[in-house]
Amino acid sequence: MRILVISDTHRKNDNYLNVVKKVGKLDMVIHLGDVEGSEYTIEEAAGCPVEMVAGNNDFFSNLPSEKTLQIGKYRVMITHGHRYYIGMGNEMLKEEATAHGVDIVMYGHTHKPVIDISDNIVAINPGSLSYPRQENRKPSYIIMEIDEKGEASFSLHYV
Repeated sequence: MRILVISDTHRKNDNYLNVVKKVGKLDMVIHLGDVEGSEYTIEEAAGCPVEMVAGNNDFFSNLPSEKTLQIGKYRVMITHGHRYYIGMGNEMLKEEATAHGVDIVMYGHTHKPVIDISDNIVAINPGSLSYPRQENRKPSYIIMEIDEKGEASFSLHYV
């Protein structure tokens, strides 16, 4: 199973559309907020199921602020992260996710990619495809793959 994890596209969808073409067949796309009205564009281009949550800039959206998904053997919480003071670090979010019995928590908001794998929980942030803020300033995304044994792996990619 191949899952594209993205965030913070802010209605600037060119990189997203190019990434979808580049990565090939996907089983799911997860968008972690700040879609800004591009829900239809994101869903249409994906060619697979799409899960989305609202970010702090999705003012008039009907998207939920967070969701819990079952992906293979993993319980996955998806959220934008801004309600967990994620700009100060991901500890509060990881504690909350652990309290909810989640294996993986995915978040956005900071526009900086993170793959944080610890014993109790995995926390990932794909960064931003439109307005990256990390040192190299390259738009980024994460591919989550679940192998034939059901084990998840995460790889960070730049546009």
